[in-house]
Amino acid sequence: MEQTHTSHNGTAAATPGAQRRVLVVEDDQTIVDAIATRLRAEGFLVQTAGDGPSAVDTAEAWQPDLLILDIMLPGFDGLEVCRRVQAQRPVPVLMLTARDDETDMLVGLGVGADDYMTKPFSMRELAARVHVLLRRVERAALAATTPRSGILRLGELEIDHAQRRVRVRSEDVHLTPTEFDLLVCLANTPRAVLSREQLLAEVWDWADASGTRTVDSHIKALRRKIGAERIRTVHGVGYALETPTP
Repeated sequence: MEQTHTSHNGTAAATPGAQRRVLVVEDDQTIVDAIATRLRAEGFLVQTAGDGPSAVDTAEAWQPDLLILDIMLPGFDGLEVCRRVQAQRPVPVLMLTARDDETDMLVGLGVGADDYMTKPFSMRELAARVHVLLRRVERAALAATTPRSGILRLGELEIDHAQRRVRVRSEDVHLTPTEFDLLVCLANTPRAVLSREQLLAEVWDWADASGTRTVDSHIKALRRKIGAERIRTVHGVGYALETPTP
C-alpha cells in the first residue's frame, strides 16, 4: 500500500522524496521491511515485490520512478527483471547483490542498472543513493530542455550533450544515464586525471570513499562500450580520458 510520510502534527512532510515512487524487489522480508520503512520516512511512496514475475507486473502497472532490485529472486532473477522493465520504459535501477562479485556488478550494469550495493549495507547510504539517482534523472530531463550547443568530438569519440548520445566511429553507443554522466565528467577535462573521490562526488553526489568501487565498476562497463584504450588508469589515483595527440 502506498504511504506518505507525515510529521508529528499529522500534516504531510515536505521531503525531497515526496510523491516519488520506489519499487523494492527483494525476497527477504526483513530487508524489504527495513528498506520500505526508511524510504517511507524519507517521503517516498513504496511498493514491494518478492519475485521476478510480480516485479515486472507491478512495474508495468505502477510505473515507479526507481527500482531497488535484488539479483537473486524466485521466478527469474533480477537481471531478467531489469531487462524486461527497461524494455517497457527507462527507469533508474539500484541493484542489490549478496556477493561482493564484480562479475555480478558488471552484468547488472550491462543490462541497464545505474548503480549497485553489496549486502550488508546501511540504510543511510541506500537512501542517499536513491536521492542521487533521482537527482540525476532530473538533471538529464533539464539538459534535454536546455541543451548545450555543439557536439564534443575527441577523435573518433563524439558526445552529443543535447541528445545525450555517444558515438564511436559514427556508430551509436548505448550508455546508461550514469555512464553518460561519467563520460562527460571525464571529457570536460580530457587527459587530466580525476581521482575516484572526485568522480564519486561529481557524478554520484556521494562523498563517502567507501563508494569508490562503484566508480571502478562503472569505468569497466564504460570501457567495454567505448573502448578500453580511451580511459587511462592512474594507479592509486584515478582515471583520465585519453584524446588523440594533435
